[in-house]
Amino acid sequence: MDVQLLIDAIVRQTMVLIAQLSTTAGARSPLTHVADRVFLDLVAELERQRVGKKVIADMFGLALRSYQQKVARLSESATDRGITLWAAVNEYVAEKGVVSKPEVLLRFRNDDQTSVRGILNDLVASGLVYRTGRGDATVYRHAAPEDLDQLGPLDVVETRASLAWVYVYRHGPISRAALAEELRLDEPEVASILERLLADGRIQVESQDAEPCYRTDECIIPLGSKAGWEAAVVDHYRALVRALIAKLRAGARSAAPQDEIGGSTFTFDLWPGHPEEARTRGLLARVRGEVAAAWDDVDAHNTRVGALGNGAYTVTFYCGQYLESDALEDEA
Repeated sequence: MDVQLLIDAIVRQTMVLIAQLSTTAGARSPLTHVADRVFLDLVAELERQRVGKKVIADMFGLALRSYQQKVARLSESATDRGITLWAAVNEYVAEKGVVSKPEVLLRFRNDDQTSVRGILNDLVASGLVYRTGRGDATVYRHAAPEDLDQLGPLDVVETRASLAWVYVYRHGPISRAALAEELRLDEPEVASILERLLADGRIQVESQDAEPCYRTDECIIPLGSKAGWEAAVVDHYRALVRALIAKLRAGARSAAPQDEIGGSTFTFDLWPGHPEEARTRGLLARVRGEVAAAWDDVDAHNTRVGALGNGAYTVTFYCGQYLESDALEDEA
């Protein structure tokens, strides 16, 4: 297997997805943190796989000391030790209530100024901070909780709550600190999200070693739910990645008809009036309906018996479909 070729191809396709997300609906999302975030996440995952720091440094083409310095620099604010720069800027604006751009840049003068500006833009784009004025006259005001509660069904609060629900379902029982790390949010904000999920019964709390942990037996993002769209995208992408990882760990390098792990991709060439057009374009709806019915039956049985059987395991199924043609793109 040509590992380097495979890695390059996957990174390229992931970058295509990120580029599309960053410009969706005319938005221009700040990307200043992406390269650093990718580096830190990749390092964390390699460490979870028990790869030594010297080996990781070699993989990045860095001397061990340079690698350690880079990780330390990116992991926390140079101004406020022990906290990420994003969280530090967010907390500073929240503490001040109203603060000017020069004040923020002066407060974080020891940090990369481009990164600080990018974080301010990110906070504004995510709805956590309001911005007025231009240039050095720009003023930032942190959104109050009551402001966030009045943003409506498409607000950032419910979007993040849906995403947190998915993470609790996939990784629970999970502590508040661990969830904050997964979501890249500060703990006070995660605490507010957890309270929202507990209040409407989407998650439950339990104690493990005297630390509250959160869990849920189900996570359903209904069809047509706009606030849960981001969570559904993340969960679908995660399922695809996990299926590929499971295939790699099994040592499989080919597919077989009886496989229970993996995926297949089929491409159909059609045109208006093709005898198989309706059947082919209806694949997603039919498969989705069949899978939903199977899920309902499994859930109903599990509810009746009240407990999982011996040797219980989880099956995750994902499917997707898209149409591609010049005519369809012109209509969009």
